[in-house]
Amino acid sequence: MCRWAAYLGAPIFVEEVVVHPAHSLIHQSQGAEEAKTAINADGFGLAWYDHLPKPGLYRDVLPAWSDPNLRAIAEQVRSRLFLAHVRASTGSATSRNNCHPFTHGCWSFMHNGQVGGFERFRKHADMLIPDSHYSVRRGATDSEVLFLLMHAEIERGTEPVAALAHATGALVDLSRVHGAAPHLRLSAAFSNGKTLWAARYATDKHAPSVYYRWSESRQGWAVVSEPLEQTEGDWTELAPGHVAQFHGAEVELQLFAPTV
Repeated sequence: MCRWAAYLGAPIFVEEVVVHPAHSLIHQSQGAEEAKTAINADGFGLAWYDHLPKPGLYRDVLPAWSDPNLRAIAEQVRSRLFLAHVRASTGSATSRNNCHPFTHGCWSFMHNGQVGGFERFRKHADMLIPDSHYSVRRGATDSEVLFLLMHAEIERGTEPVAALAHATGALVDLSRVHGAAPHLRLSAAFSNGKTLWAARYATDKHAPSVYYRWSESRQGWAVVSEPLEQTEGDWTELAPGHVAQFHGAEVELQLFAPTV
């Protein structure tokens, strides 16, 4: 399973989440503690927001711990909102196009988990993507399909959480007919450049972990797969079957389940 971290708040250097903490995202790429696999070496990615509505994006296939460019970017880029991800593939090839986050317009999205038996029905899943979005499809992952289905719903006017529910529901339906159990395991973070959302859900009892914490010193939210510092005891675990919406210093929780 992958690991990810997101930040929303007063601008900070990306390295304050990705590099410096004792259990930073780079550290988790070599030693994850709450995942099926401790090593997440199948690429990484970073999406960040600054002056433009759409995010900057850097992705590569090297392990996060061995790419000096990632450390250099994290040292120089100061952002009020960013998403970072280290990948452990569940079957698709190691390539830049399969690395998270995925972006389109002002939206960014990253995912940890799987759609059960996706390789058995990938063609069916691709056919769900509307023509307006299929040209954006670059890779071969279930996560990218999920993002494009969600984005298409948002462009139709659907509220973001409902859009994710519709998208996951469509893929769960395919998994039940053509795939395998567990039909969905999901922790995801996504943003439109203003608000940050995080979702946690599974069709079995093993929803991938999500935690969040408000920092008074930084005046910002860290939303992560695993706590960045074990000495900080005020991390809150997002309960399975919920979405957290972060905006400013506020967090709003709501129930989440695929629309089937």
